[in-house]
Amino acid sequence: MDGGSTDGSVEIIEKYSPWLSHWVSQTDRGQSDAINRGLTLASGDFATWINSDDLLSKNALVEHASRIGFAPDTVYVGNCIYIDETGKVLSSHRGTVQSLEDLVRVKTVWYAGGHIVQPEVMFPRELYLTVGGLDCNNQFTMDFDLWGKFFLAGARFQYTDIDFAMFRLQPNQKIQDGLTVARSLVESAKKLVYQAKAFSENVKQTILAELDAFEAAYPDEHWKATGRLARIGLPRRIVTPLRNLRATLHKKAQILLRTKREQI
Repeated sequence: MDGGSTDGSVEIIEKYSPWLSHWVSQTDRGQSDAINRGLTLASGDFATWINSDDLLSKNALVEHASRIGFAPDTVYVGNCIYIDETGKVLSSHRGTVQSLEDLVRVKTVWYAGGHIVQPEVMFPRELYLTVGGLDCNNQFTMDFDLWGKFFLAGARFQYTDIDFAMFRLQPNQKIQDGLTVARSLVESAKKLVYQAKAFSENVKQTILAELDAFEAAYPDEHWKATGRLARIGLPRRIVTPLRNLRATLHKKAQILLRTKREQI
């Protein structure tokens, strides 16, 4: 499902069209809309989606089918391998979220390493359609929101310990906008908390207070993680110009070096 790309994507898709049961390149309402349309057209009992940066691990589907199988109302979560732009393996990840409460504990579970990486998940397609699929108004944490919908619908999450997918880290992807992602997570988590009938009023208020505190503190925590100068406490008004100057000098140095090489 391509959103009318003009960057050569269509030519790549056409190359592989003999192995595709369906493909389309046309304007859509964004990533969530494209995925919803794709999974509505699909025919499998279980489904996932793979974005253009990411991959299924070798033999992922065969490994899952032969070792785990498929149970109704079960969402399967494998391991995810993080890779860089060149495909080099960086690390392996296994989530820890087991319940809706785990999911909405953004600070203590999700950001503490327990998060679920989207391509490592496989779910019943009918369940996806029943809960309404992805929220087309959510372009940053639509997968987080979907896991919440699955929990609200009574689905069971099972961790398989199978290396199921590879998630490529690269500087231009949406998740690099940490502040926007964090705000979207909090917004999605609050919505799920309000919808959770199984939560007592005390639990709801506790979680909502935690989310408010996390949202208020995150900008400073995010800033401190951007580099050494921010970490030691220098303010943005000092650090940002220094970083811009360093980037400019580095760019000029690269140009001079390239010029010298061409002269040689």
